[in-house]
Amino acid sequence: MYRIDYVDIVGGALLILFGAAVTYTSVTYYPMGTPSRMGPGMFPAGLGVVLAVLGILLAAQALRRPGPRPDVRIFSPLFILGGIAAFAAIIVPFGLIPAIVAILVISSLADLKIRPVSLVISCIGLSLFAPFIFVFLLGLQIPLLRWPF
Repeated sequence: MYRIDYVDIVGGALLILFGAAVTYTSVTYYPMGTPSRMGPGMFPAGLGVVLAVLGILLAAQALRRPGPRPDVRIFSPLFILGGIAAFAAIIVPFGLIPAIVAILVISSLADLKIRPVSLVISCIGLSLFAPFIFVFLLGLQIPLLRWPF
């Protein structure tokens, strides 16, 4: 147990940096407009400020409480990024449902305790929910299941 919560301090710092980067990019490259006639940079700038403020609050509260020893696993982000890459590689030739299953299975390897029942429930739930939202409600032309052979 450490005297302060280093995990939340690092998380707060990352939120502050990301919020500042979003705010800077939106203010620099997009017109802001006025409050009555908002430009394309107003909404991302506001979200960046909110994200940075939430990061400041998280880091400030972490300075006042003890925290556990940080558990650093180098392979967890690689599994998450691998799942995203697999989704991008699979969606065009095989369709949306196999891509959803691939991203869930590969990203679940980032956790040390794989729970097969919750993984199957997540695969079934997202395989039903995502096509309903993206294909039927939004009308996107994404094939649900495609056999390229």
